[in-house]
Amino acid sequence: MRDDLRQHARLIWNAAVNAVRPLPLVCRALGDLAEELRSARRILVLGAGKAGGAMAEAVELALGDQLDRVEGIVNVPANAAKPLKKIRLHSARPAATNFPTAEGVAGAEEMLRLARTAGPDDIALCLLSGGGSALLPAPADRISLADKLAITKLLHQCGATINEMNAVRKHLSAIKGGRLAQAFTGKALYSLIISDVIGDPLDVIASGPTAPDPSTFADALAVLDRFQLRDRLPAAVLVHLQQGAAGKIPETPKAIGPNIYNLILGNNAHALAAAEMSARQLGYHVLNLGSDIAGETRDVAIKHADLMPSITPPVCILSGGETTVTLSSNPGKGGRNQEYVLAVLLRLGAMPNVAILSGGTDGEDGPTDAAGVIADDATLERAALLGLDGADYLQRNDSYHFFQATGDLLIIGLTQTNVMDVRVLLVDRP
Repeated sequence: MRDDLRQHARLIWNAAVNAVRPLPLVCRALGDLAEELRSARRILVLGAGKAGGAMAEAVELALGDQLDRVEGIVNVPANAAKPLKKIRLHSARPAATNFPTAEGVAGAEEMLRLARTAGPDDIALCLLSGGGSALLPAPADRISLADKLAITKLLHQCGATINEMNAVRKHLSAIKGGRLAQAFTGKALYSLIISDVIGDPLDVIASGPTAPDPSTFADALAVLDRFQLRDRLPAAVLVHLQQGAAGKIPETPKAIGPNIYNLILGNNAHALAAAEMSARQLGYHVLNLGSDIAGETRDVAIKHADLMPSITPPVCILSGGETTVTLSSNPGKGGRNQEYVLAVLLRLGAMPNVAILSGGTDGEDGPTDAAGVIADDATLERAALLGLDGADYLQRNDSYHFFQATGDLLIIGLTQTNVMDVRVLLVDRP
């Protein structure tokens, strides 16, 4: 029974990830643009994200005999940087990290230069996906990479949401918040986007390099005040934001030209729809909680766990979105998906015939090599035999080492896509 449930949970989760693989999504979009692309003098390819490598590969496959007119650079994690025919996959940061690097800066600056060379008959394709913010660091004037790294780490530690983080990052950047679109001088730019943000806001995905930015310098300062960070900031960051709020530095673009098009190709809702179909085919009733789940991870886990004893099996509870983890003063190792599963297990206790899988669709969960966890009602039994106190591991944000010991980590490597998290909770008949 337990093995069947674990296998079903994995099949359902895999269906979600496979539904948002870049190859079919990009090929379908470029099929719709085929006529316009054939008329272009040059096709420039720019972009960044965890799905960037697979998206660029799909572009080359779809364009086929038009590759002689293609040139471009896409910033990707180190282990996704492989040789392609015309598009350079630029290694912009190590895998399993989420902070800006000097290599990322070099790639972003090259993209800006290429965008500025576009002529009146040139078309650009901008490939954006989750992780794009960290992979597109181009600090504004008088802001150093060390400054950006410091503020990024501070916001992570405080549990800032992606919207809050990006409001700050966009106002410290020369490429985010619509500035890449502002630099483009060609005929048309099409951003092909795989969304990793709740609600698919164009200005937030990868910090919106080709979208108008509704946030302001004042908003960025408000985020810092919310987390009481002003006294901990690098001096240059605070000065830059204050000068912007005072009107001494130009705001990010609040409108973009009519030749800029932002197209959402895939998102968490698409992934959940595929997971729901898979679960029904396996014989489960489905309760789909939606793709907009946010908030503190442990609070979300408790709410979901409390649904399970009251529902009639066999049932599959699905949810997506992206929660946050507020770290303890001396945190261990883990990620939001690992913490979610541990919190669910502790809430359920000895409830039988259950399986829980929570994983990042990109194959990464926090600064670990795991996508998440797949656990069942035997996990706590194994933990007890090993003398592990799950509550203690949860309190210390050390879920990785708990599940490493019980053998429940979900380690699959990069998936080459990213649409936030997918959670699968199964309850079967006794």
